[in-house]
Amino acid sequence: MQLSRRQTLLLSVALGAGAVLPALPAWSQSAATPKKGGTLTSIAVGEPTTLVPLLDSNTRTRAISTKILEGLVRFDEKFNPLPVLATSWSVSPDGLRHTFNLRQGVKWHDGKDFSAADVRFSLLAFKHVGPRGRITFANVQDIETPDPHTAIVALSKPTPFLLRALTGGETPILAAHTYPTDNYAESPNGASPIGTGPFVFEEWKRGSHVALKRNANYWQPDLPHLDGLVARFVSDVAAASIAIETGEAHLSTDISLNDIERLKQNPKLAVDVYTDAYLNNAQIFEFNLENLILAKREVRHALAHAIDRDFINDTVFLGTAKPAASTIPAVFSAYNNEAPFHYPFDLKKAADLLDAAGYKKGDDGQRFSLRLAFLPGETFRKTSEYFRSSFGKLGIKVEILDGDLATYIKRVYTERGFDINLNGISRLFDPTAGIQRLYWSDGIKNVAPYVNAAHYNNPEVDDLFRAAAVEPDDTKRAGYFKAIQKITGADLPNFAVIALPTVVARSAAAHSLITTIDVTSGDFANAWLET
Repeated sequence: MQLSRRQTLLLSVALGAGAVLPALPAWSQSAATPKKGGTLTSIAVGEPTTLVPLLDSNTRTRAISTKILEGLVRFDEKFNPLPVLATSWSVSPDGLRHTFNLRQGVKWHDGKDFSAADVRFSLLAFKHVGPRGRITFANVQDIETPDPHTAIVALSKPTPFLLRALTGGETPILAAHTYPTDNYAESPNGASPIGTGPFVFEEWKRGSHVALKRNANYWQPDLPHLDGLVARFVSDVAAASIAIETGEAHLSTDISLNDIERLKQNPKLAVDVYTDAYLNNAQIFEFNLENLILAKREVRHALAHAIDRDFINDTVFLGTAKPAASTIPAVFSAYNNEAPFHYPFDLKKAADLLDAAGYKKGDDGQRFSLRLAFLPGETFRKTSEYFRSSFGKLGIKVEILDGDLATYIKRVYTERGFDINLNGISRLFDPTAGIQRLYWSDGIKNVAPYVNAAHYNNPEVDDLFRAAAVEPDDTKRAGYFKAIQKITGADLPNFAVIALPTVVARSAAAHSLITTIDVTSGDFANAWLET
């Protein structure tokens, strides 16, 4: 599809000038002729809370949901937009009206017709309750539906990154008829979703697996190649590695980093490590600013100086990751590499800051204690254990809080039962969509997962984010983001620790698994297995 000059500009602004995108690995495409049939099995550590990313956008959800649900568009490895449920689109000269011509003849998995009413429902639902949607779609006034095959997004202000948010992983189109009330959590669609995608939901056996089957009525009649998919859940990375190694599973993004080199030696397997340029995942360390000790900025600075990012990369990630110096990814032109506040590892400086803040060691050698929550996962646990060790050297006792994903979300965002938090955040394709939620004061009263766990409230930062969200000029927009980094780098409600790698282990018999920029959050319509 050819882009208009304005569409090209909008896409350029969304990513930022000077961005360098990593190429997809060579095995993302296969020159061999695809074969029909077979069931592909993936293996993951932990289980999602839902199969629809409306109320929870965790990657565990989208890894499954994208096979069932589709977006209006998708993007190739160079961030070129490609049609899915929208066949074409245009933007008005003032940037306030985005018109989407919708694909005709598409059926929901229950046989009902897909239409513009579904697009309207979905975008407004994500705007109202989505963890990222309240920010991404803040300027959406309405979705006009002049006919069943046209949807017009009417904006109050320009939204330069809008198109990039309309993928199946980020904002899937949902069947409006499956949500009869505004209480979306009550809909059975979250646990047994009806979509338009290449695979149909079959069963979710809690604690075991999700099974999908081929959509025999898919709008691309020659796809998918596979008969079905099974997403299995295990309790630890060792079990995931064993499943891949023994051939019980064809794909995993949850293998232990300690197993990479061994698995690479197996001729029946392939392992690649690279960056997901759509999600830009990172470990983010967050302070609960309602804790009176952590409310002192000097204490937050001290803890930042007690963290050795290089050590974490070398020991936890075995050199596969990259230390992060800002919550905004370095791939964006908005990244502030002049300063912001890198907080180099320095335990003496950390101790001096704590002393100056009035928290000297007591007779027992302790200053105070903190509760540390962490997003469930092997590398998050290991990083948390490093924090406990390093902070312990300062006389800070750290209690690590364990639990599954549902427990973690409730503890951090509902109960506020933590002091410091090691989170996993998708920094996404644009700072407004991915970074603003870390600082947005609206998240204090409108609680949502992965939104402002710190409860940071700075009106100046809110205003800068508002200005950046609607600024079409890339240079000015980058300036707003750099100013934000300077302020938040000093306030330090959170800071980035590690830019996370994406490790994908697969059977050599599995082909064309990754065909879009969002890696394993693609639809697997083109995937196939050698027999």
